Amino acid sequence: MLLFLGLSVNAQNTHVHHDSIKNLEEVKIKSAAKKKIETEMKMAVSVDEFLSSSENISFIKRGAYAWEPLLNNMSSERSTVTIDGMHVFGACTDKMDPITSYVESNNLSTIDIKSGQEGGLHGATVAGSIDLKRKSTPFGLAKNWNGTYQSGFEFNNKQFFNLGNVSYSGEKFVAEGSVSYRKAADYYDGNNNEVKHSQYKKFNTSLGFAYKTSDLSAVRLDAIFDMAKDVGYPALPMDLSLSRALITSASYKQLFEDGLIKVVDTKIYFNAIEHYMDDTTRPENLVHMDMPGWSTTYGLVSKANAKKDNYSSEIQLNAYDNLSIAEMRMYPQDRSERTMFAYSWPWVTTRYAGLSMNNSWDISEKSQVNLGGSLGVNYNYSKYIEFNWIFHPGAPQEKTRFLPSLHAGYNLNIDQFNFSVGTGYGHRAPSVSEGYGYYIYNSFDRYDYIGNPNLKNEISYEGNASAGFKNERLSIQGKINYFYIENYIIGRILSMGSPMNYQSVGVKGYTSLDYATLLNMSMNASYDILEHLHWNGTLTYARGMDDKGGNLPFIRPLSYQTSLHFMHQNFGIQTSVNGDFEQINYSPEYGEDLTSAYTIWNISADYSFKINKVKTVVQVGAENILNEYYSTYADWGNIPRMGRNIFTSLKFNF
Repeated sequence: MLLFLGLSVNAQNTHVHHDSIKNLEEVKIKSAAKKKIETEMKMAVSVDEFLSSSENISFIKRGAYAWEPLLNNMSSERSTVTIDGMHVFGACTDKMDPITSYVESNNLSTIDIKSGQEGGLHGATVAGSIDLKRKSTPFGLAKNWNGTYQSGFEFNNKQFFNLGNVSYSGEKFVAEGSVSYRKAADYYDGNNNEVKHSQYKKFNTSLGFAYKTSDLSAVRLDAIFDMAKDVGYPALPMDLSLSRALITSASYKQLFEDGLIKVVDTKIYFNAIEHYMDDTTRPENLVHMDMPGWSTTYGLVSKANAKKDNYSSEIQLNAYDNLSIAEMRMYPQDRSERTMFAYSWPWVTTRYAGLSMNNSWDISEKSQVNLGGSLGVNYNYSKYIEFNWIFHPGAPQEKTRFLPSLHAGYNLNIDQFNFSVGTGYGHRAPSVSEGYGYYIYNSFDRYDYIGNPNLKNEISYEGNASAGFKNERLSIQGKINYFYIENYIIGRILSMGSPMNYQSVGVKGYTSLDYATLLNMSMNASYDILEHLHWNGTLTYARGMDDKGGNLPFIRPLSYQTSLHFMHQNFGIQTSVNGDFEQINYSPEYGEDLTSAYTIWNISADYSFKINKVKTVVQVGAENILNEYYSTYADWGNIPRMGRNIFTSLKFNF
């Protein structure tokens, strides 16, 4: 059996000295707490803020809401983002609804990030995978009812939020639910100027029910409903009026006491997303435009865990059917008349089926070998292929692609040192926009983009390594990976066609470079200065180049983060400094310019106490204390980041 154990974090951090080793005949585990979706600096983080604490994830920001995650400095098309293994696809051609925007921090237990082909378990990928794992209450807890409520306020953008959870745990039945609401006005930058169209409202709720059908089996039903309204995007010429998502699943889990197979977990799921972009709040636009989109997905994911002696394996079957539709509707100043209609996603169906396997052998107590791979079949069908024929005459209406992948790794532990080395090979199919997009306006470089159904698969060759040292007080870990990607898909200026959007300067078509290369490096260190005083530091660097030696866009410059955390009894205080160096390896061809270096200082303090046996935590802090005015390499159109922001939070656990 695989036991997933977390750490129970107490207010006071004590160090355990290992004086001897004892053999225990039996260990009973009554409950285990998973890692909370929060950071040391801030309890009430959004999913985006939590993900940004990972050294291999950065974000493209077009506003204060729904940031686009970049794994290993690659665009979201090159990574696989799932919710409990379920594939969910956004409905916005501008990528303003990443999957991370349809969940909340209070209905997640953890986020599983896999780099490169190690993330191929959930489907074909190049950058890796991000799996958002929902909370799941165990059966038979000693305390039947549990819950949390958290509220707070952020002063810069007048954000008010409420997050609540409740769960019931019986011997045979479990029920749980969550609800959250966030409302924010426009934020102010470091020069105390209002960044207009940066407001948002978000409501999210989830339900889950589980029933134990036998001592070793259970069924479970889950649902998530998410709705966002009046979301402004200061970096775009239009905003979001409404976004809705319904994500549902039903699963059956069976454990086995004997034999090679230990667990089989099968899930069927359905999700539907609708997304309405419009510019009714932008009267300065000469021509008004609506851009609604819809995405519907049916799917199956079934996985089995096997273990025998020093060998363990995970096998997973993924299958889904997705329909993506997006429209463009242009109006003159008189919106009672429509002057143009087109499909920017012309009813594109994507069907995928893949079988993946990860295997692990413990060669000795100090070394381990990992080997895995997958084989997927990807099928596309465009209902209105005539939109693509304008630029690609005779392009096939349907196309089938085979997507293989392999990865291997070796881990070695020698006393206080650890080492690893690995490699990977994999294919990915073009996304819906890359293959079938029609006049998708990119406000970053101000070009309209055209998809190409004839694009080849991207083929990734990957190498990675890590080395680390750890003792009772000091921990150091260094990581590096390198990607050589054949048929790298990117936009290039087309000699034919004229822009459809009056703000465009031209038309680009998705095409394949011969290759591109990408290098990522990171260094993490932590040190216990005193029993209650701890230091952490992170340094990251990336470099991306195309086949002509030019710079790839959205590659993070040298960046750093350092923090001090003091904890004693019920009190904690933490401070951090983070920033980027100057971005000198930018790409003017893709709309980038030089971005200056910046440094941000943050601080927060928290105190825990009880009110009638209800554990309570209060926190107050400030981000960007010095009110620095800055924007980063990944801020769309160089929109400035938020200035000084004082935040408060109050949390009850009952």
